[in-house]
Amino acid sequence: MIVENTRIALIGLRSNKLRSVLTMLGITIGVAAVIVLVSLGQAVETFVRNQFLGLGTNLMLVSQREASLADARTGGASQMMTMRDYETLRDLSRVPDALNVMPQLNFSRPVAVEGRQANGRIRGVTEAFVPMRNRDVVAGRFLDRTDVESEARVAVIGLTVVERLFPDSYPIGQNIRISEVTFRVIGVMEEAGGSGFGGDENDLIWIPVTTAQSRLNTGEDASGRKRVTNVLVQARDADSVDLVAAQVREALREARNINFRDEDTFQIFTQTDLLESVGQITSLLTIFLAIIAGISLLVGGIGIMNIMLVTVTERTREIGLRKAVGAQKRDIQLQFLTEATVLSLLGGAFGIGIALAGSLAVSAVSADLQVRVQLSSILLATLISIGIGVFFGIYPANRAAALNPIDALRYE
Repeated sequence: MIVENTRIALIGLRSNKLRSVLTMLGITIGVAAVIVLVSLGQAVETFVRNQFLGLGTNLMLVSQREASLADARTGGASQMMTMRDYETLRDLSRVPDALNVMPQLNFSRPVAVEGRQANGRIRGVTEAFVPMRNRDVVAGRFLDRTDVESEARVAVIGLTVVERLFPDSYPIGQNIRISEVTFRVIGVMEEAGGSGFGGDENDLIWIPVTTAQSRLNTGEDASGRKRVTNVLVQARDADSVDLVAAQVREALREARNINFRDEDTFQIFTQTDLLESVGQITSLLTIFLAIIAGISLLVGGIGIMNIMLVTVTERTREIGLRKAVGAQKRDIQLQFLTEATVLSLLGGAFGIGIALAGSLAVSAVSADLQVRVQLSSILLATLISIGIGVFFGIYPANRAAALNPIDALRYE
């Protein structure tokens, strides 16, 4: 009976091609949107996760704790990070399992080269940057210990900075002015694929942190200690990250004389923490977008119900004739439920096809985002289509089954 009802439904769709296509359009758009958005959300999450993992899973960032409402009520302030904190964490007696420790100082200053001027993003670091971040230069060299200890006025620039300040010349050996202080370019960093800790890594200028503190007035705390933005700590491997984080926390609490009842005046971020945060954000965004796309499914379902009610009206005499020759109420219900489900399934099938084509198009345009439609998404779309057909087909089917056969036969 189901096969026969399906055949009848397909005949009905063919006899009203335009109406059928317009009815399926809502389901088609909704299914395509849901699949594409869910697949795109998964691709974005995978891309971001791979970028962070490419930086290593054994890094952690120690920074100033954001001021809380409790701080505001008590008049307290979040204690800034200084070179004293860096010296504390570099002490192997306090943090024995740390492989490398490096202070970072992030700030912006006007940068000028032969008439070209831009607002440059500067990062003060040490020679530990290259081994900690698995980065290298494509030309020249990176900062060394002598540069840091002597407060040398040297700089390493990213590829975006090269394009902006040296579009037609070789940058190595040339001078740039940062807040009227002249620095000599000694290296160009390789292209960075991810943002990691601190934004676009290709649009940075690296200088010795000591030079930044002594020549560019980057600030001090109330005790006169040179400030830093954060301290980057590298554990020996991914398995020892939690151990090193605990050692860092204990060392800083002791160095800052924090009472055991008081909260930390600093915060520690690991790559795992950031990955979890990013995963939660992308998941919530994907769900939100899928809900918006689901509105199209609701509209499509209402369209199916409307057309099925029109179909019941058009085929009133046929329903009366079927009942007159012995068709039961459930037979009429099954016939119209099958037609509604077939209509919804066809719309869903077209939506799946559009989603596959859209995913291929996105992957072709963006090499970084490889959008893949999962089999689970196709199965979910199919179940949603069946559910919409059944749910929105129940009322028209029951209305058709409830018709009085005598009244139906006399209907004009």
